[in-house]
Amino acid sequence: MSTSRSTDPAARGTLEILASARLDDRAAAHVVTVVAAQLGGPWLDLDARLARLVAATSQAADAGADLVVFPEAYLSGYPFWMMRTESGTRFDDPDQKACYAYYLDSALTVGGPETRTLAALAGDLGVTLMVGVSERPERAGRGSAYCTLLTVAPGAGVVGVHRKLVPTFDERLVWAPGDAAGLRTHDVAGVQVGGLSCWENWMPQARQVLYADGELVHVSTWPGSPALTRDITRFAAIEGRQFHVAVGGVLGAGDIPDDFPLAAELRANAAPTTFTGGSAVAGPDGAWLVEPVEGEGLVVVDLDLRRVGQERLTFDPTGHYSRPDVLVTQVDRRRRGAVSEL
Repeated sequence: MSTSRSTDPAARGTLEILASARLDDRAAAHVVTVVAAQLGGPWLDLDARLARLVAATSQAADAGADLVVFPEAYLSGYPFWMMRTESGTRFDDPDQKACYAYYLDSALTVGGPETRTLAALAGDLGVTLMVGVSERPERAGRGSAYCTLLTVAPGAGVVGVHRKLVPTFDERLVWAPGDAAGLRTHDVAGVQVGGLSCWENWMPQARQVLYADGELVHVSTWPGSPALTRDITRFAAIEGRQFHVAVGGVLGAGDIPDDFPLAAELRANAAPTTFTGGSAVAGPDGAWLVEPVEGEGLVVVDLDLRRVGQERLTFDPTGHYSRPDVLVTQVDRRRRGAVSEL
C-alpha cells in the first residue's frame, strides 16, 4: 500500500483523543475495541481525505482498535452545498449542474484504487473499517451517486456495500435511493456489527433486519452534529439491547475548494464550522459511555459484549420479544439496477 505524505498534522496521525471509555480488565471479558474517527479535511478532495483516513486508522490500530468507523460520505464529502446555496432546488440551474458534475467527479468506485487502498490498509493493520463514501457505480450509473457505507475486513477486502435506503430531504437531489443488498451484519473479532447512514437509522424495519442478523454492535454514520446523534444513539441502543457507536464529521468554510462552482456563495453562507462532530457511544441499557463530542479527533471505546446478554434478559427484539406469527418483516436483498435479467 502506498499513500501520499502530508504536512497536515491531522494526516500524520497526531489526532486528539476526544474521549475514551477503556476497560481495566480486558482478559475477563469478550471485548471489542472501536474507534470513531471524527474527521474533517479538504472537502471533495479524495486523495487528501484518504490520507487522513490512513493516518487515523494507523493511530487507532496503535490504540488496539478492532474496528475503526468514519463519518457519512467521508470520502469525499457530504453534499452540503444544496442546503447552503439559494439555487439548491432550482430546476435546470446551470450552477447546480456544475456543482453536481464536480461532486460526481469526486466520488469513488467500489473496486477502484481507493477501495484497494482501504483493503490493503485493513489487511496491513489487522482492523476492520466502516467508511461512509459517495459512490459512483462503474457501469450505467455514471450520472448517479449513492451514499454508501463500506465495510472492509482484514484479509477479505470489501465485504459490505450498503447503499442508503432513503436519502433525506435535499440529499435526494444528489443521491439515488439504495437497496437492501448490503443490509447485513459482518463479523468483527467474533462479534456481528451492522451499520446505517444518517436518518435511515430512524427506519424501524431497517434496524429490525440488522437485529435479526445477529447485530450486537450498531454503527451509525452522520455528516456531523450532536443534534443528530443525541437521541437516536441512546434510543436504538436500548431498543436493540446492543452497543451503538455514532460517528460524525467535521467541516468548515475553509475546507471548501476554490474551484468549486459556487465556492464564494457557499463560504458566505456556511458557518465557520458547518459540521462539528457529535460522535457518541451508548451501551445496551441506553446509558452513555461517551456523550456527543465536538471537534476533530478520535473516540476510543472498549465494548464488553457480556453486557448485551445481561440486558436482553428483559427484552430481545428478535428473540423472546418477537412475534413472527403475527408481525413479519420481509427484506429483498437483491441489488437493484435499471435492468434485471430473468
